[in-house]
Order: sequence, then C-alpha cells, then structure tokens
Amino acid sequence: MPFLGKDWRSPGWSWTKTDHGWKRIVFFGHELEDNNKDIDLKELCSDNNENLFVGEVCELANTKRKKEFYNNNTKSQFVFRDKWIYVQKGSTKERHGYCTLGEALNRLDFSSAIQDLRRFNYVAKLFQLIARSQLTSLSGAAQKNYFNILEKIVRKVLEDNYNPRLVKELLQDLSSTLHSLTIHFGRCVLVGNVNIWLCRLETIVKWQQELNNMQIPKQLYTGMSFNDLPLHMQNQILCKLSDACDIINLGQATPTLHILSENMTLWKKLCQFHFSDKPFCRNLGLTRSDNVDWKLMYFTLQKHYPMKEQYGDTLHFCKHCSILFWKDFGHPCTSNDPDSCLMPISPQHFIDLFKF
Repeated sequence: MPFLGKDWRSPGWSWTKTDHGWKRIVFFGHELEDNNKDIDLKELCSDNNENLFVGEVCELANTKRKKEFYNNNTKSQFVFRDKWIYVQKGSTKERHGYCTLGEALNRLDFSSAIQDLRRFNYVAKLFQLIARSQLTSLSGAAQKNYFNILEKIVRKVLEDNYNPRLVKELLQDLSSTLHSLTIHFGRCVLVGNVNIWLCRLETIVKWQQELNNMQIPKQLYTGMSFNDLPLHMQNQILCKLSDACDIINLGQATPTLHILSENMTLWKKLCQFHFSDKPFCRNLGLTRSDNVDWKLMYFTLQKHYPMKEQYGDTLHFCKHCSILFWKDFGHPCTSNDPDSCLMPISPQHFIDLFKF
C-alpha cells in the first residue's frame, strides 16, 4: 500500500489502484512516449503469421513485441519523473537493500545535465572517474546508459566545440581501462559479451579520431574583440582562469597574451588558489621573494597534490533526507530548514557515496 504525505523514511514510488491491486507507475522517456503514439496493437498483431495465440497468451506476445520494438527503436533508458535518488546504504525496517552507482546513474538524468554548460564539466569529470575505477561495478543497463550519455557528450563537443581537452582525457582513460579488461579474456569482469566491448572500443577510437580532426572555425566579429580590451582588463580575465592549461593555451594566441601569461604574479595567485590549504603549503601567501619561479612551483606542487575543482553547478546531498539531487530540481525535504542540510557533492565524493 502507498502512503500519503511526507514521510521521513522515503518519498516512495508513484502507485495506481487497479482491479487486481496496486501497481507501480513507471514513466518512460520522451522518445518512448513519441514512439508510443505511433504504435497500435492491431499493427503489431494483424497480418502476422506468427500470431497463433489466443486470449491471454496473445496479449503476452503483444506485450513482448511492444517491448522489443521499444528496445530496437530508442537508445534511451527509463526516465523517471523525479530527478533525485534516496541513497540507501543498508537494510532497515522500512527499506531493504541498498542504492548502487548504476542506479544513481540512471535516475539523476545526466542526459539533460550535459546540455547545461554549468554542469557539463561536472558530468564529464564524473564519467572520467567512473571510467578509471568503477566501470565494472555498473549493471548492464547502467553500462548501456553510460555509453549512450557518453555519445551525447562527444556529439555536443563536436557541435559546440566546448572543452574538447576534457573529453579527450575521458576517452583516453576509458580506452585504457577497456584495453586492460578485454585483452585478458579469462579475467574479464565486464557485463555482456566480449565482442560487444570490442565494438565499443572501436567506437571510442572513432570518437577520438573525430575529436583529433575537429577544426574550430574562426569567428568573424565586426565589433570589439578581446585584443581591443585594455591590458589590465585582459590580465584580470587571465586571473579568473583556474586551469594552467587554459592560461598556457591562451598565451599562444598573441604575443601580448604570451607576456601576460608568463606574469609571475598570475602564477603565484594560481598556486595560492590550488595549494594554500595543503600541508606544508600554508605559507605560500607569505612568501615575498621575487626570485621564486611560481610557474615552476605550480607544476611541482601539481605532482604531489590534487588541484582544487570548480564547477558551475553540482549535485547536492541532503543530510536530513539522505537524498541526492540537482539543486534546480529540488527534492521533497521534511526538514524545517532545508538549506542548512544541503552539502555540495564533488565527482569523487559522488563515487565514494556508493562504496560499501
């Protein structure tokens, strides 16, 4: 039986009452809804020599054919109406079982998240971490969903020319992982036939070639360009960049930007931003010597400490409800002060939530 109203244990599923009892409502993706309009049971049954069933057997055959039609005509998985997931780590009196990484991957609507530039880098980094260590923990449906979303990520980069370097690193890590898992057939722990994974490897190589051959068209502007800005404004823009590779690449555009990108004050601020809270690095801001090569210091510290990550938008975790969700969509919180219970989740923290 369903329960009504807010409940501290779980928001619960959506149910409907039928003549045979209560049944859970399952929501399909938009593509499935569109395809469903074009499907008729008569179309599936009529003029078919194989349809020799009667009564309930015929209805069961129609249901099976309809399911096969969905699987063959769309790549999307089930899309849930609620864009959040309850993170269950053990059995209780109210809930049995636990939540897996693959379940979260299917429920949190990452397909729509990559269309938002604020979330694109977050999703790409998360998929990179999954490719490095968590690919074997995904179920077959989650692995299929993973590669479907990955294809959308690659297509978005090819269409919008947005952050190809991050996606190249993602594909390289994924290719290395699959090579190590598929070459040793006796120790292969991937779900599904090995030949399927070899085909996916070929697809990854194809994507890598497309990204390597990608040509960014030159933009023609008749108004003010970046080079027309005063030097102090250009320098302020460079100071807003938190990635050293972006600064180096920008410095290769013009001789003026190259001089600005080699400014030691810029690299000192970059060191303070990423490493000032790390052990043995808390005195970086107190160093006043002009003889320090801060660029060399940055790349030296990078070998020993992880860099601080910045994202426009991240997943949030409610400590009161144990629910993981996108902040824009919200969640059914039962706390009197929901904002005080929220905690932003980094990609690595997301992976750690599902380690048991």
